[in-house]
Amino acid sequence: MGAVCQSVLSISLVTLHISSVFLRILIDMGYKMDDLDDRLLTLLGENARLPVAKLAAALGVARATVQTRIDRLEASGVIAGYTVRRGAEARARRIHATALITLEPRTLPSVIQRLKAIRYVARAHTTSGRFDLILSLVAETTEDLDKTLDQIGALPGVRGSESLIHLSTRIDRPA
Repeated sequence: MGAVCQSVLSISLVTLHISSVFLRILIDMGYKMDDLDDRLLTLLGENARLPVAKLAAALGVARATVQTRIDRLEASGVIAGYTVRRGAEARARRIHATALITLEPRTLPSVIQRLKAIRYVARAHTTSGRFDLILSLVAETTEDLDKTLDQIGALPGVRGSESLIHLSTRIDRPA
C-alpha cells in the first residue's frame, strides 16, 4: 500500500473514531430528539429501505444530516433495528388473536420467562385494570392457536384468560 493510501486510511480511521466519540458524547449528554428526528422516524417506519438521498429530499435537509441523525438514533437505541412488515395478503393467511391474562400475585417474571418459549406469542404487555397481561398471538392455523391458548392457560401463575380472535385489520400504521 502506498504512503498516500496509508495516510488517507489513517485520516479516515481517525475521523471515524472522532465521529463515534462525538456521537457517544452527545448521547451521554442526554441529547433530546427533535421534530426532524420524529419526521425521520416516521419516514423510516413507513419504508426503512428508503435511500438516504430520498429521506434528505423529503425532509428538506442534506444527506449528511440524515445519515448523522440515523447514526445517532441507532447508537442511542432509539432505532433498535430494521424489519420486514408483511403485506395485507401475507398477514391474512395467519390467525391473529389477543389474549387477556390474569396472574397470581408475584408471578409475572416467571410467567414472562415461560411465555418467551411459546412460539406463537408475538408480544406481551403489562397493563392496568382487570387483566395483568395483554398478549399478541400470531398462529398459522386455528389448531395452533388453540394449542397455544391451552399452553398459556396451563402455565403456573396464570389464574385465568380471555381470548379475542382478530377478524380484520381496519387500521395498520407504524408506531
